[in-house]
Amino acid sequence: MNERLNARLAVEALRNGVPSKEAVAKLGSNQPRVEKKFIELLENANNPNSQGMLVSGDFGTGKSHLLTHLEQLALSHQFVCSRVSISKETPLFDMGKVFTSAMENGRIPDRQGRFIEEIAHELKPNSDEFTKLFHWAEEAANNDQLSTIFPASLKIYEQSHDLELNSEIEEFWSGERILISKIKNGLRLINQAQYFKVQAARPADLPLQRLRFATELIKTVGYQGWVVLLDEIELIGSYSILQRGRSYSEIARWMGEINEETFPGLIFVGAVTDDFASEIISPDGKKKDRDYVPAKIDLNPRYSSLVPSIKIGMNLLERRTQSLEPPSERDIRETVKTLRDLYRTAFDWEPPAQEMDIGGAGEWGRMRYKVRAAINEWDLRRLIPNYKPDITVDEFNTSYAENTDLEHSTKNYGD
Repeated sequence: MNERLNARLAVEALRNGVPSKEAVAKLGSNQPRVEKKFIELLENANNPNSQGMLVSGDFGTGKSHLLTHLEQLALSHQFVCSRVSISKETPLFDMGKVFTSAMENGRIPDRQGRFIEEIAHELKPNSDEFTKLFHWAEEAANNDQLSTIFPASLKIYEQSHDLELNSEIEEFWSGERILISKIKNGLRLINQAQYFKVQAARPADLPLQRLRFATELIKTVGYQGWVVLLDEIELIGSYSILQRGRSYSEIARWMGEINEETFPGLIFVGAVTDDFASEIISPDGKKKDRDYVPAKIDLNPRYSSLVPSIKIGMNLLERRTQSLEPPSERDIRETVKTLRDLYRTAFDWEPPAQEMDIGGAGEWGRMRYKVRAAINEWDLRRLIPNYKPDITVDEFNTSYAENTDLEHSTKNYGD
């Protein structure tokens, strides 16, 4: 029964073009080069010079499927993992929202609970590991890499028996606000107020500090590190010039290319369409960002300091993305064979063998369309015996038109 249910879940996900762990587990990945590079990143997770990679491919070539496969690999190697899709609600240029989404969507090996609660549950106050974390946070605060709120909150968490306050501290670690008065009262409660000079952190500094802290927190409780998978980076193309510039700077940061902003234990993988650099960044493209964005932002006193990292981010997207390999004839035949077995299990019905054109240009050369065409044909034949469907497909083209709704929705967040 479980086998049939899992098969049904996999087929339904593939029918809707949504990767699922069941579908990916059955179909695997046909990107050995990218997979090898990812394994190397996992093996060198604590090397600050090896933090991330970018992959590119056309719509329907399997970027989201690949990220799901990499997520399962990361979990099997005892990394916690977060999948984040860039969207109107989670714009790439806003580190705070991306971090919050990563915490909300975090997965932990062999655990199903809420991410921050599961991590916090593994913390062992008064242990050697907790003491090392506290000393690390204290030193980072002395070096202006963390707000003093972080070591103070750890000390309260270790010694306080106030469950409500400790819960608020967990929420602060995961991205929520906490009143400074709560921290100061907590320090007084454990007779530690005289040892901490707690001051409110600048809101703009907190997302990066939380990312640094959360990565150490994850390692403290015994996991190898934190893998963050970022999908649909191409939505940068619909941002305003300022938002695109800030997003390029964030790409440089996630990739570990900004001095003193590397995070041992953090691994980043970003997926983007293969025409993004040529259409948006290149001087020959539609928006010519390499020519316009740095010059425009250099005139803005608030953001002019980002120009060097903006150039790094654009260079990474132009020159450091790994293109997904198109499926071979063997890949397509094996995938359809596996899919046929999956469909048989899901519906207890024998799907006929498909006579398909393995090659083909444009949309028909993409694995996504091969898979969905097969499922649609089997659906129709199962429901209407002897019916032979004629399936057509419309080409999808990525739009890079600027999104004015996004501009309005983020005007109160420092843009």
